[in-house]
Amino acid sequence: MIETTAVLGVAVAALGMVLTPGPNMMYLVSRTVSQGRRAGLVSLAGVLAGFLVYLVAAAAGITAVFAMVPALYLTLKLAGAAYLLWLAWKTLRPGGISPFAPEELPADPTRRLFTMGLVTNLLNPKIAIMYMALIPQFVVPEHGRVWLQSLGLGAVQIAVAVTVNGLIVLSAGMVATFLAGRPLWLRAQRAVTGTVLGAMAALVATDRARPVPA
Repeated sequence: MIETTAVLGVAVAALGMVLTPGPNMMYLVSRTVSQGRRAGLVSLAGVLAGFLVYLVAAAAGITAVFAMVPALYLTLKLAGAAYLLWLAWKTLRPGGISPFAPEELPADPTRRLFTMGLVTNLLNPKIAIMYMALIPQFVVPEHGRVWLQSLGLGAVQIAVAVTVNGLIVLSAGMVATFLAGRPLWLRAQRAVTGTVLGAMAALVATDRARPVPA
């Protein structure tokens, strides 16, 4: 049985992560703004599929592999930090990108939207750390089957992330319209997003947490 404190702990951590600008948010917002809500929701379905991949992997004990091979986990962590740093640079550089600034992008077909949402989430270092190092901390072997607890706690994370991301997709167009006529606000949004991404890259690279076998 999963403790209430574990459910609340995972929910709070998931909420904090999904509200922090990252690869998932940037992809969902940019695709919604450039191609519409339907494209954003299809992309979100791909992101959901990525969550499910992590969930199954965690329940199957993939964290044990990383615990036994620390170098593999370190490589993944540093690659994720480098990816976040690259996103930060693209956002902060002169003429940098903003997920809320409409761009003339070719309309992607449904399959590509879904696939890109999936790939973006699978490469998201925040989600990798959540499933490899954070959720296992809330699993108590004495309280029942470990894999079942992992599934339950992962489901909590997915529910929070999909709900918040869904609201972001539905409101992205309105936010983009608001910022379009306010270049100062748009620059401020870029500065905040880029700074947060850079800080996250530093935190991921220097974090000493290790994957805990579930």
